[in-house]
Amino acid sequence: MADKPTDELIMAPTGQMERSGGLSHPEKVAFDRNEGAVEKKDVAQHTLRNTSEHVLLAAGEWGSEPTEEEKHGPNKLRRISGKINWPTYLIAFVELCERFSYYGTTAVFTNFIQRPLPPGSTTGANPSGTPGALGMGTNASQGLTTFNSFWVYVIPLFGAYVADTHLGRFRTVCWSVLIALIGHVLMTISAIPPVISNSHGALACFIIALIIMGLGTGGFKANISPLVAEQHQGPETMVVVTTSKGERVIMDPAITTARIYLYFYLMINIGALVGQIGMTYSEKYVGYWLAYMLPTIMFCLCPIVLFIGRNMYTKSPPRGSVLSQALRIWRVVMRPCFTLQLSRARAAYADPAFWDRAKPGRYMKEHGGETPRWLTWDDEFVDEVKRGFKACQVFLFHPLYWISYNQLNNNLTSQAATMSTHGFPNDVINNLDPLALIIFIPICDMFLYPGLRHLGINFSPLKRIFTGFMLAAAAMVWAAVVQYYIYHTSPCGFSANDPTCDPSPLNVWIQSGAYVLIAFSEIFASITGLEYAFTKAPRSMRSLVMSVFLFMSAISSALNEALNPLAGDPLLIWNYGVAAVISFVAGLVFWLCFYKLDREEDELNRIGRVPTRFGDEKVAVQEDHVHGGA
Repeated sequence: MADKPTDELIMAPTGQMERSGGLSHPEKVAFDRNEGAVEKKDVAQHTLRNTSEHVLLAAGEWGSEPTEEEKHGPNKLRRISGKINWPTYLIAFVELCERFSYYGTTAVFTNFIQRPLPPGSTTGANPSGTPGALGMGTNASQGLTTFNSFWVYVIPLFGAYVADTHLGRFRTVCWSVLIALIGHVLMTISAIPPVISNSHGALACFIIALIIMGLGTGGFKANISPLVAEQHQGPETMVVVTTSKGERVIMDPAITTARIYLYFYLMINIGALVGQIGMTYSEKYVGYWLAYMLPTIMFCLCPIVLFIGRNMYTKSPPRGSVLSQALRIWRVVMRPCFTLQLSRARAAYADPAFWDRAKPGRYMKEHGGETPRWLTWDDEFVDEVKRGFKACQVFLFHPLYWISYNQLNNNLTSQAATMSTHGFPNDVINNLDPLALIIFIPICDMFLYPGLRHLGINFSPLKRIFTGFMLAAAAMVWAAVVQYYIYHTSPCGFSANDPTCDPSPLNVWIQSGAYVLIAFSEIFASITGLEYAFTKAPRSMRSLVMSVFLFMSAISSALNEALNPLAGDPLLIWNYGVAAVISFVAGLVFWLCFYKLDREEDELNRIGRVPTRFGDEKVAVQEDHVHGGA
């Protein structure tokens, strides 16, 4: 099968990629419009570990763009991924530690809030039953966990602004880690025996910790995802290379980015799996103080790894006014739409040259005179902003997807508590989701995606997102059917969540189908969303566009609040059924809206990316990358 991860890529280009932003040369030959120059160096030969066969590049061959025939013709060339380097894995490890701490902590929220302190327990532990602490019930548990989901995905908008405008991505990540660490410490304090025995004091400390952790987590999430993909230093456009077997193939940076995010998500779920399993047993057999302290200790690895690798990472400096430039562009293109005549407004919005209104040449032609002082961009930046706005339009459907996903963290956990767990903690079952992801992500990378490419099937990002919606709908149908049988087998009937009620005789592992389907849907909808946010964003606005994608989860949490009345007995079948219908209909409408955009994928990926050529005067670089300390 193509794209095996154990093969090597052997290259002999006329330049060598360096950590300082792409290339290192003694002579300046090409300039970023904002940042400075790259330089040219002598011929060098090096070996890179890659996902494909042995590939031999002659001098000057790197940068040979494929023709339309080579990309789309009957004898089109196979596409392969580029190299994933060590700084990428280091950043991914930081994410693993952060997700271990976050998911390990949040995994026990439902029982901590919903169920009362077990008789005779001072820590919340209950080896013979379900642990608990605050005893506030199902609706309070649903409300607070939904608030947390909303909060941690609203803050990325602020974190992205700080990174893109003031601090840069790396520094923002570092400060966010310190803030989140304070929240973790307070969370641990809320669960120590002297505090947990006073439910009002424990609740107050818990909520303060929740807010502070959300500030740190939000700033972290907005910037870690673009930071990991920026570590890739290969060509930014498709290039034709030749394998050691003589096969000509296309090295596609879009496939490289997709692969980076597949393994980035794999690291997320390794952290989530270990954190959630470990903490659910900690709460059950020791208490909540341990379930909150262990994630705090693991989180301390984040600043250590960031500090150790500070001189290895590719970093993006802040760009100051780039957000205001994008908003000015939006104001210029929307100006003709601001009219009371609806027919004129619709025509102006539907104009194929909608975005051209902000391009300097057309603006000056229509308005005459000298260039305004505020018009500081070029045509290419307008095209990049246009692409970023298209990506944000795609993301508008994701809140309807996340409604189904959010059932994992609250309602499905409560559902498990009403079934026969056979000694397993009820909130350990949802670890089937990260476990399935850990298994299926490498399968998709090494077999499914290469196999589809080999068959000539273009499983593009938008097709993957559509598939994710459909699988999420199927998962909710599964959960609704399980809930139906719980109600019909529980001793308490449609009051199965009553704490005094014995569980249904149904085996809790019947839930596994819903978790596996959700896991597959994440591979297609969530991972692809990260990839789409990075590849379609203007370079200087990657954190902002990524935060818009993450903000969709916050909107979903708000929508979940509207569904909160369905989150208890006897309406849980309706809860899952409504989520299934929403995901299914949203997926259909999504495809109807964007199937035309799907045909522009390669063209959109080329905007703002100059072909990399060694031996030519023009060399593409990661424009906003610099090397050095924080």
